[in-house]
Amino acid sequence: TCSVAKKELDDLERWKEEHRPGPIKLVPQRLGGKESEAQARTKQQMMLMQSKYQQKHKREKYVEAKKATEEAEILKKKAIQRENAERLEVKKRQQEMQRREMFLEDQYYKTTELLNRLDMGLPKSDSCQIANRGPESTAW
Repeated sequence: TCSVAKKELDDLERWKEEHRPGPIKLVPQRLGGKESEAQARTKQQMMLMQSKYQQKHKREKYVEAKKATEEAEILKKKAIQRENAERLEVKKRQQEMQRREMFLEDQYYKTTELLNRLDMGLPKSDSCQIANRGPESTAW
């Protein structure tokens, strides 16, 4: 097994030697463009400063957008609360009106019942005498 492994390693090394890429031949060029190194460095520094300001501006925009969405959410919640409060107020008013109507109806029935009882309890002649008495002898 050791000799087989050694043979495989030798084959691998031979294959690598045979398939090694050749030398690279490039035509020499002047790199860096038309500006000098000092100009390139100042330009790079300006770009760096601008990128800092751009990042700061981007962050501020993000914060503003976040605040605006939060504000919109708060306003939406307030509108929902206001609608709920108005609905509750209308419901209370309706209940109060219903209570008032029931009270007036009940009062009307009680009054008529009392008047009917008074009319039934008194003889006709007495009720006439009471009605015809003068204002100085009124007990009510």
